[in-house]
Amino acid sequence: MNLLDKLRAVGGSEVKKDRPAEVYTDCRHFAVYRDKEEFPGAYDLTAGTLRLMSDRELPDGLDPRRILYLDTETTGLGGSGTVAFLVGMGYLTDNGFEVHQFLMRDYPEEPFLLKHVAAGLRKFDVLCTFNGTTFDVPLLESRLLMNRMDRSCLDLPHLDLLHMCRRLWKLRLGRCNLGRLEEVILGKPRTDDLPGSEVPARYFSYLKTKQISLLDDVLRHNAQDIASLCVLLNHMADLYRHPEKIRFSEDVYSMGRALERNHHTEHARKCYRLARRGRMGGSAGAALAMSYRRSGERERAAEVWREMVREKKGGILPYVELAKYEEHVRRDLSAALEWTEKAMIMVSEPSLREGPTVQEQKNELQYRRQRLLRKLKEREETWDS
Repeated sequence: MNLLDKLRAVGGSEVKKDRPAEVYTDCRHFAVYRDKEEFPGAYDLTAGTLRLMSDRELPDGLDPRRILYLDTETTGLGGSGTVAFLVGMGYLTDNGFEVHQFLMRDYPEEPFLLKHVAAGLRKFDVLCTFNGTTFDVPLLESRLLMNRMDRSCLDLPHLDLLHMCRRLWKLRLGRCNLGRLEEVILGKPRTDDLPGSEVPARYFSYLKTKQISLLDDVLRHNAQDIASLCVLLNHMADLYRHPEKIRFSEDVYSMGRALERNHHTEHARKCYRLARRGRMGGSAGAALAMSYRRSGERERAAEVWREMVREKKGGILPYVELAKYEEHVRRDLSAALEWTEKAMIMVSEPSLREGPTVQEQKNELQYRRQRLLRKLKEREETWDS
């Protein structure tokens, strides 16, 4: 008894022998073209500027036309059953910005979609995504492996804008999803955009009905995401080239921290100096002084601490640091004691509530004062003898 007879014996649905099998030969391709004027500064982007923004190894003489902007629309948020049913890839050309989207109209078309994606990736030198490190790239890698296809196409230097944006704007904005960055940073909020959370359900509805119009909003959403990646990257690049353009002290201070993390010390110090003028003055001054101290420029660090004292910024920190400087660098115990006692006066000022940190500061300062008094007494006794 063959399988067909067995199904009939147990009351299974009748299988029609004459039903033609569906043949899948490719996936659906869409193309969107946008004017180059929508992407200011994009053609001037250099590897040098990108190295300020990221710690990735980038090719010398990078052509901005060789950066691929990629975004996927998927059937879920991850897991073994998640598939990228739509992959959009955008890039600059001499005439503007092109977005090419590859749609999997049904699951058997996945190998064809992946073939186009792999071929596209191999034409570029750098990949740019938004959260692609965590989501898009691992998903594409797993789907390539599941389809027994070469995943080496994904071995490109990868600029993940989510992490780069968080380093620059999270201190001020908190949440840094793409929609919020478009609205607050680029000043271009979306209207009538399909929420990303609704994308999987829209695709499943399409699979049931095969009405391609159900995916119109998904295609527009994906194309806008990709174009926004290019605009956002180049807006950030302009700020890194000209930090004096940044309006908010939190942002320029955050840029300094990001630059210092990538070992661009002088650029970071420039940002700290700019940030000292605003509400982050205390933190920026401390970061600048610490940068000088790490490089062995102790006198320059001390001068920053003295300026912070004059500006009344940084709380007791500049007093404590000057006490250390006088004790360990200049060997002036009397000056070190004076700075310590000034810090003790500051920390002893009445406040609404004293937490454990304040008490710890008091204990540390008291210990420092006693130690300095003891060292001064020992020095006097040595001189007397």
